[in-house]
Parts: sequence; structure tokens; C-alpha cells
Amino acid sequence: MNGAAGSGVRVSELEVASSTRRIVAPLDLQVAPGETLAIIGESGSGKSLTARAITGLLPRGIRATGRVAIDGFDYDVAAASADTWRQVRGRRAVLLLQDPFTSLSPVMRCGQQIALTVEARLRAEGAAPDRERLRAEVERRLAEVQLPSRVARQYPSELSGGMRQRVAVAAALAAEPELLIADEPTTALDASTQGEVLDLLRSLQETRSMSLILISHDLGVVEGRADGILVMRDGEVVERGEIERVIRDPQHEYTRALIAANPSLGDAAPPRSLSAAPVLTATGISKYFGATSALTNADIDVAPGEVLAIVGESGSGKSTLARSIAGLEIPDSGEVTLRGRPLPPGRRGRRPDEIQIVFQDPYSTLNPSFTIGQTLEEAVRAGSRRDRTAAELLELVELEPGFATRRPSQLSGGQRQRVAIARALAPNPEVLICDESVSALDVSVQAQILALLTRLRDELGLAILFITHDFGVVGRIADRVVVMRGGEIVERGATERVLRDPQHDYTRMLVAAARHDSMRAPDDPRHPEGLR
Repeated sequence: MNGAAGSGVRVSELEVASSTRRIVAPLDLQVAPGETLAIIGESGSGKSLTARAITGLLPRGIRATGRVAIDGFDYDVAAASADTWRQVRGRRAVLLLQDPFTSLSPVMRCGQQIALTVEARLRAEGAAPDRERLRAEVERRLAEVQLPSRVARQYPSELSGGMRQRVAVAAALAAEPELLIADEPTTALDASTQGEVLDLLRSLQETRSMSLILISHDLGVVEGRADGILVMRDGEVVERGEIERVIRDPQHEYTRALIAANPSLGDAAPPRSLSAAPVLTATGISKYFGATSALTNADIDVAPGEVLAIVGESGSGKSTLARSIAGLEIPDSGEVTLRGRPLPPGRRGRRPDEIQIVFQDPYSTLNPSFTIGQTLEEAVRAGSRRDRTAAELLELVELEPGFATRRPSQLSGGQRQRVAIARALAPNPEVLICDESVSALDVSVQAQILALLTRLRDELGLAILFITHDFGVVGRIADRVVVMRGGEIVERGATERVLRDPQHDYTRMLVAAARHDSMRAPDDPRHPEGLR
């Protein structure tokens, strides 16, 4: 185990396999100190398992072979002992995960969690950390990620998603690693917060001359924030090079398809003429959680065959408004009417054929012990149209009838979301609420689900409330848009007009953030069939 100090990261012939198949074909990569390598690919491409192989954190039943050198510390990933991995993890390499709740304990204050990392590093260096030194270093680490010192006294649940991810970054960097591997670190964050966290990582990495491997399914978020790029598909590297060259002149058809599938503000659909009266109206909706106002006097309406997007960052009140309309929250004031008939607050007195909701994570809402057929049949029994079959519902969302015998764990993320949509449509509702229902999906799968929702809107005459934080997605599906901030509606209008000429400062900021993180290749098709 030897090499030149400050030599960055070198991975040679890294291969990942299970007992039955090869998952990642042998690959090589290098990342110099102070540089960022982006690894891009859809779910199942092998990008995350590549990262986990480097740090020895593969799932049970998965093994890796190959060699890795981090700042001259060279090891064989197949033969590495527990002592070798102790020297790698934390001291040389840190893995930063997508969901900070995965890496942060919910029962410990944020400062304690950062202090544990600091203490472990100091002890490894032979120092004896005292309480005052730990407190000072925790404050310094929080300041480094642009958080106030009060965050040290707070629990992760008391912070926004962006703040939690900054705490996770602070804890990771407190180990002073030579390599930081960020695995989808911003997927669940708002566009503006995404940019802030990625720009923060880039700045810290350059300041420390640290090597950074940034893993993502979204080319848009890594543009301008990485030096080199590997594009992976089905365990193979299909393209590599300087990121600006790959984005400007992609050589592989898969790379071109990923670029084309990326949501862009230029994708705004042409305005449609809608003359029908609103099917659903919400007026004066207000909601308090204790002394905190989550919603203030919100008014919206949506017509049959129309998609109304409700856009805002975390904490804007968009999901609270959706849940109040669906009856999952009881507002403190206001009224929801369906075809002019007032709906009672909460679920009591509501019928399944009135309003249904599709959530962000279908895996958490589908019963893992039920087959897909059982799930859909149960949903049919809850509605008024009991003549529908599971096979018909699967066909409606473009899935084969054979999926009825599978369970949620046997499906991809996009397939599970199609099942969640089919289940919501089983009672034949007049209004469908999609609450961040494409935000966790790969860009190509996202495009397919948006196309599916558009078709269902037209075929079934559905009124759709589409809750999102992503203006790039809004342009592809919505007729009108409502922008929320701090529980209030700050702007509303036709999607094309709002994207072209936002009137409120907050809307302009969201549009600018989406424009910065969106891109497309000229002359490429918008919805590539090759990714289906």
C-alpha cells in the first residue's frame, strides 16, 4: 500500500457481481485532487454500486473485485480486511447519501452527530479532544456549510431538507476525507436548494483540494459542477470525457437520449383552449400547525381535462393545500366544492370516486405483501365501478397483464408509480392529485409518466392537481400554474406566460434556478423511445 501523496483517486478494473450475474463490468476511473467526476445513469445502471464498492459498503450477496488507490493508499477491494476498511472509511473516503435521514440519527442533536465524527478523527490522529475544542469545531463545521450555530442544538426533524443535507455534508467533511462520494445528494430537494447544495459541495471540494465523485441520474444538475463524466447503462460505461464536451457533443445514443429527456423550460406545451366550468374549487383554505401558519387564504380551481400545477419549495404549503383538498388534513377555515357541492373536511363523508391522490414514493403506499392484482382489486371494490378488472387497469397505465401476479418489490420505480396511478384511477375519480409523483424518478422514466398522465387527462377528462417543486416538469404537463411561498399564493396564470414572464420576485428566482439546471441538445427528440 504505497503511492504518491496528493495523487487523488485511481480505480482499476473494478467489477461488481452477484452470485448469478455481473452487475458492473470492469471499469477504470481517475479523479485528481480538487476535481469532480460525475457518474451519470438511470436506476440499475450500476453507478451507486460502483460507489459502494469503493467504500466496501455493498449489500449482502454482492461482491466486488479490483483495486483502488486514494491519495496513495492502495487496496484490493476483494481482499481488504476489516482494518483496511477502517482506514478507508472516514479517514480517506466518505459516502454521502441521497436522504440525510439515512446518515443522521433522528434521536441525536445535529451538533452531537458532527462532534462524533470530529472526535473519531482526532483520536485517530492521536489527539485528546476536550469539550471546548469539540464545540468550537462543530460551530466551525456548521459555518463552513453556511448554517448558524443554533443548528447544533436542533434535531434533524426540526430542519428543512436542504438544511439536513448541509448537516450531513458538515458531518462527512469533519472526517477530513481525501474523497467524498455524493450519491444522488440533491434528488429530493427543490431546484434552488439543489443548486445551493451542489455549489456548496463544489466550493468546499475546491477549497480542500478534495476529490469528489458526484453520482446522479440527471445531467442537468451536474452541468457546470463537474470536470469529467462517466455515463453508465446496464453496468457498462458507454461514454466518458470532459463534461462540457459530452453535453455539447454526445457520442453515444444513450447519452443523447438522457439529454433529450431532461426537463427543460423550453418544453412548455402550447396553451390549450379550455371552456369547461371548474369541477373542483377550493376557497379561503387556511391551516395552522400550532402557532405556525402553513396555509393562508388559498384559492384554486381546476376544470375537467385540465392540469393545474402548484409549485413551491419545501415549506411553501403546496402539499398541505393538496392534503386539505383530498381530505387528509382538516383546514382551519375555507371550503372545498366538487361540481358546486361542498365536500366535508377530512375523509368522513368523502367518496373514493371524488378525489384520489398519488404520492411521491409508491413503495411506501403499496402493501408489500399484496400482489399488484390484489392491490388493484381492493381499490376497485372501494369505488362505484366494480366491473373493472386488474388487467384493464394495468392496460390503462401501459403495463402488461402479467404484472398482476408480481409484488411491489419486483417492480422498478417507474412501474410502481404506474401501479399507484392505476390504483388511484380504480374508483374512477373526477380529480387526481399528483403530489411530487415524478420527482424521485429518472429523467427518462419521468418523461414517460408525464406522457402517461397527459394521455389519461385527455382520455378520461381528468382534472389533475400536479404538486411539484420543478418548473422544468411544469412546462411539460400543466395548463396553468399557481406559485406558493410561505403558505401564500404569490402568482398564478397560464404556464407559458408564467415561464416566459414571471411577475413575482420569488417566481423569477424559481424559474432562474430551473433554467440554470436544465439543458437540452438541439435537434434531439423530446421523448426518446429508446429509453422505454
